Amino acid sequence: MKSITIKGSERESVGKVATKALRNAGAVPCVLYGGDQPVHFAADERAFKSLVYTPNAHTVVIDLGEKNYNAVLQDVQVHPVSDKILHIDFFQLNESKEITMEVPVKIVGTSPGVLLGGDLRLNQRRLKVRALPKNLPDFIEANISELQMGNKLYVTKVETKNFKLIHPDNTVICQVKISRAAMKAAQEAAKAAKAPAGKKKK
Repeated sequence: MKSITIKGSERESVGKVATKALRNAGAVPCVLYGGDQPVHFAADERAFKSLVYTPNAHTVVIDLGEKNYNAVLQDVQVHPVSDKILHIDFFQLNESKEITMEVPVKIVGTSPGVLLGGDLRLNQRRLKVRALPKNLPDFIEANISELQMGNKLYVTKVETKNFKLIHPDNTVICQVKISRAAMKAAQEAAKAAKAPAGKKKK
């Protein structure tokens, strides 16, 4: 999995006044969990754009000068009106311990059902995986090459290598729905087949 480096500095004060001052200065207060004790730090808000405002999944290198930490994004708090980032939680990675995180779904292949006029519906844009940090995938491939009209692709059909999907077996990733146009054509064909044949003239 690709990694993004966030450069910041440790926070000496974590009170409300200090936190407000950080935000006013364009910085985001953060906490890193998973180590012997939480690490409080702050970084420029612009440094998080390629991490927070993206559909892709990344691991993070938190660069605090003399100390570096490998981590993953755990939680983001944003302002309900301005969407300004208010606070971010990270979780420190341990190369010998599995981690659970969400990764995006990537559709591959061409569905026969779509070629016949069906609509492809993506039920799950992201899936939870569990793996060692080195085995975390950038995305989950969902191959739709065998999906006919009305078929569904379940998580059990996805190839997993060195990682596990944390979802029930009946979780649907995507499906090919019958489009309105295709349904209308099928109904008209059915009506035509049932209609009585005209009487032959003598």
